[in-house]
Amino acid sequence: MQESYTISHATRALAQCRNIFAKKLTDYGASWRIMRPMSITDQLFIKAKRIRTLETDTAMVDEGILPEFMALVNYSIIGLIQLDLGYADCADISPEKALALYDNYVRETLDLMTAKTHDYGDAWRDMRVVSFTDIILTKIQRIKQIENNDGETLISEGIDSNLMDIINYALFAIIKLNDGEE
Repeated sequence: MQESYTISHATRALAQCRNIFAKKLTDYGASWRIMRPMSITDQLFIKAKRIRTLETDTAMVDEGILPEFMALVNYSIIGLIQLDLGYADCADISPEKALALYDNYVRETLDLMTAKTHDYGDAWRDMRVVSFTDIILTKIQRIKQIENNDGETLISEGIDSNLMDIINYALFAIIKLNDGEE
């Protein structure tokens, strides 16, 4: 029962994120294809730091925390795509191909969420949104270290696993924020 609650709410949150991703594809195409992995990591860092600032201070630009968590989902999926395809010198894929890749990584990430929900239950429901922010910032620091190590790890998960974890924690935050929590 826990798994179905989490996955159904995550699926709704992902639909919100995908809608934004699709609209930005219409506006900009797949311009993000030129971004190298380290640039995507830095973009994730900027978004997560902004969330942390918004959680502790008054915003100068009133856009809210929810859109920033959605951006974390979308940039993490872009990161997964870039890890798979490598970066390009131009927007070299169609919006349709970009959405197909997006959907593929959404399926993989939901599969991971299903497995972890089975193992951990819905423990995330008792967590605070600020904890998700801190965990996401930790995952970003791990990615930076792995990038500094030329992608090599001794016993730890790779960049792709950390990106999927960022997606899942951001989704938990989106669910809580959509439900009016915190």
